[in-house]
Amino acid sequence: MRILYVEDEQLLADAVTHLLKKSGINVDWAADGEEGFNLAIKPVYDAIVLDIMLPKMSGLEILESIRKRGVKTPVIMLSALSEVEDKVKGLENGADDYLAKPFKTKELIARLNALTRRPALRESKILKYEDLELDSENRTLNGISVTEKENEILEMLIKSGEKTVQKDYILAHVWGADMMAEDNYVEVYMSYLRKKLKSLHSKVEIKTVRGLGYKLVTKA
Repeated sequence: MRILYVEDEQLLADAVTHLLKKSGINVDWAADGEEGFNLAIKPVYDAIVLDIMLPKMSGLEILESIRKRGVKTPVIMLSALSEVEDKVKGLENGADDYLAKPFKTKELIARLNALTRRPALRESKILKYEDLELDSENRTLNGISVTEKENEILEMLIKSGEKTVQKDYILAHVWGADMMAEDNYVEVYMSYLRKKLKSLHSKVEIKTVRGLGYKLVTKA
């Protein structure tokens, strides 16, 4: 599971992130609303944990904006305010759950697990683009196996359609905090994926956009 955690209190964020990672949950942390929004619209998260009181852009503004953009990622709202009105505002704006601060990390993990198990609230694990069908859960592309990292890259490319996915973005979100990861890792995996598309005789190919990144295109 990969989640986005938007929280401006660094000590709290450090503690919660540490415990989530110990439980096997990958976490990307954003310290303010603008950064949180820019990450929340990316198609890479299984869930978003979103504080209401944030600098630059509030949690409710983020929630409303991503829902207007069609982002269906499950969202758990966090707030030190336990008033019913705040809870109602979050739920009316598209939140899936609400957790009052302070909270126990075990409860947050339980709620995350419950949310991501609900088939009606999560996106389909079968992604399609032209003649490609990616089964993200079983990690297969048109029936052939792909590795975990190949699967993550394909998810990004398919969900982005013909929009370019930046190379730095791929590196950051697939390899995360791996300090040993290098730029050419992305190129190597693109080479692997191109070979798989060729073996499938797909009419889709991965195009390199010089100086920017990669996107899927249909062969002429």
